[in-house]
Amino acid sequence: MNSKISRREALAGGAAACASSAVLLRPAEAAVGKPAAAQAALMKFTGGKTPTKGSLKLSLPQIAENGNTVPMGVSVDSPMTAANHVEEIRVFVTKNPLPIAVSFLFTPESGKAAASTHIRLAATQDVSAVARLSDGTFLIDTRNCKVTIGGCGG
Repeated sequence: MNSKISRREALAGGAAACASSAVLLRPAEAAVGKPAAAQAALMKFTGGKTPTKGSLKLSLPQIAENGNTVPMGVSVDSPMTAANHVEEIRVFVTKNPLPIAVSFLFTPESGKAAASTHIRLAATQDVSAVARLSDGTFLIDTRNCKVTIGGCGG
């Protein structure tokens, strides 16, 4: 019996080993976040408090034809005084690799608690904006955004 292997067999074996390790890593699954991660991040932000619906408004399209650049806005009707103001607004996403899409910081000198930007959405998902007020309470507003593939409703 010949114990020598050819160079072709060695290369084929190495390629098979690389392919099997790539399957074990499963990068496609790692790229998409889990709703539990977003919920955990939200609870960490609120210190376990349950946010309530209120004057926080999240603006987001119902359908986004391009998930790479989805317009988003947040605002809170607040007097923005030293005694009563919005300190921070975080936007949580359920299916992105990272559960926090964006965070905005405010001071009483900000004048108003409003901001807009574009966010990236990896897939159709729920998006929640949570505002921390100076009195320690939290407000929430949630929207679902359907991300289509090439504008075809996928």
